[in-house]
Amino acid sequence: MRYGNLLNPSVAYETWGRLNSRQDNGILMFTGLSPSAHAAASPDDPSPGWWEQMLGPGKPIDTDRYFVICVSSLGSCFGSTGAASIDPLSKDLYRLSFPRLSIEDIARAGHSVVESLGLSRLHAVVGASMGGMTSIAYSILYPQIAANLVTISGSARAAPFAIALRSLQREIITSDPAWKQGHYAKGKAPITGMRLARKLGMLTYRSAAELEQRFGREVISEDRLTAAQFDHDFEVESYLQAQASKFVGGFDANCYLYLSRAMDIFDVADHGGSVEAGLAKVGARRVLVIGIQTDLLFPLAQQQLIADNLRDEREVQFFGFPSLQGHDAFLVDMDRFQPVIRDFFDSGSG
Repeated sequence: MRYGNLLNPSVAYETWGRLNSRQDNGILMFTGLSPSAHAAASPDDPSPGWWEQMLGPGKPIDTDRYFVICVSSLGSCFGSTGAASIDPLSKDLYRLSFPRLSIEDIARAGHSVVESLGLSRLHAVVGASMGGMTSIAYSILYPQIAANLVTISGSARAAPFAIALRSLQREIITSDPAWKQGHYAKGKAPITGMRLARKLGMLTYRSAAELEQRFGREVISEDRLTAAQFDHDFEVESYLQAQASKFVGGFDANCYLYLSRAMDIFDVADHGGSVEAGLAKVGARRVLVIGIQTDLLFPLAQQQLIADNLRDEREVQFFGFPSLQGHDAFLVDMDRFQPVIRDFFDSGSG
């Protein structure tokens, strides 16, 4: 398999459950920009996954019934080949010699895992955020493979506002002197740039209403104050700092840049000349589309557009939840997400 100048890249993945005798109960799952393939605990890795409440025995995506495959995105830094991987030709890191990455490349890499497992059919393809984009791309590229599609807080194309936000995040990273045109040494990554980009990202992943409810104008305790004149005074500032510090320790800056740009350039119109024509090529016959009313990054109108353009020849369910958590609601608002996803898979398991 070749992507640009990549020959036989690695694609990391995890699985849960077992294949049935017909080998048609597989669910392929694509992640957002920052998660790994570890969506839930398993015997090999019992640590909680990023979608622990959704995936597992008896849960909405029931691994007693389905064989679930979650892939680490091509271009990421979690086992799949990316800018932080070794180029087998140069014996050095790819860095910026890594080829231009697209959402379609990520979808094709996911399909290479499906093929390696000997599967010719899937029960469903599922994705949220960037994974929502990738799941749509997958159903367009491989229309005969997955009978069902679940796309959550995704989009058929990046909106100018989202492109502008991600462009600013990338500029923050590349403006950090430690970035060094992508040639930073191990242990000397552009930490300041990554931290600031993540803080900006967190403000697009959550809603103003949630921050008001969670933090208000609560100030931090005196024992946590520092002598620095412009250091953190409010709990919301402390929250952003904690989220940023957690992120920069586990994600590569160059990989972030590539995945961020891949989201910007994705456009289903590339598959038919218009968004409508591109979505018409989606092969899934049953589709679940979920969006969030408070989502700043992927506004609800984008999911409505997907649902409206898939209704004519497919069974489409659309939900626009009023969750306070914004774009990240699919990770935390289980009271709304679990019943809908459980019902979709229960009603389509025949």
